[in-house]
Amino acid sequence: MTLTISEIMTRMPSVFLPDRASGIDAVVHFRFTGAEAGEWNAVIRDGKCQVAQGIPRSKPTIVLAADSADFVRAVTGELDGMKAFMEGRLKITGDVLLAPKLIQLFRLS
Repeated sequence: MTLTISEIMTRMPSVFLPDRASGIDAVVHFRFTGAEAGEWNAVIRDGKCQVAQGIPRSKPTIVLAADSADFVRAVTGELDGMKAFMEGRLKITGDVLLAPKLIQLFRLS
């Protein structure tokens, strides 16, 4: 069964690991193109993760842009996120040093 962007994004709060988020205060803006084009945002603050569809209300700390199929493949481990970034398939703007920390904040398996 293939996951959808909507499923991934709505599950984020339930797989969030608050004990790893100490000191992180971030607004993450996700821009998806392709079959599941759309915009999502996640606010990570005070050990909590809130996710909503749409453009964030406040200025994002980091923006992640990718084809929706590539993002799903990266989340499921079928595509190496670093390789996708190096190939330009995943674009990151803003606080790029936050990107590797974000991966550690969620239980991916």
